[in-house]
Amino acid sequence: MRKPEIVEVTSARLYVGNLSFDAAESDLLELFNGVGLVQNVEVVTNRHTMRSKGFAFVQMQTVDEAKRAVETLHDKDYMGRKLVVSGAKAVEERRSERTRQPEQ
Repeated sequence: MRKPEIVEVTSARLYVGNLSFDAAESDLLELFNGVGLVQNVEVVTNRHTMRSKGFAFVQMQTVDEAKRAVETLHDKDYMGRKLVVSGAKAVEERRSERTRQPEQ
C-alpha cells in the first residue's frame, strides 16, 4: 500500500484519507465541526457503484481552522481506522502530476 503524502496546509481545503467505507458526509461534518466551522464535505465515490473510495475533502471556514483540524484529527482513530488528514493539493498541482512523465 502506498503511504499517503502529507501536504502542507495552505488553504482551508483538507484531504481526509484512510476513511472507513461506511463514513458518510454527515459523519465527517460532525467530526470536523468539533474543531471549527465546516463549509463543505465531499466523500469521493466510485461513479459506477456509488461506493466510497475511502477518502474525502473537507472545506473549513479558515486556513487556521484547517491547520487545527490537521493537528487534532490526523492519526486519530475514527470508525476503526487511523485518519490521514492533510492539506489538499491544488487542482492545478494534481493535474500536472498526472501529466508528468516518469523520470528516466
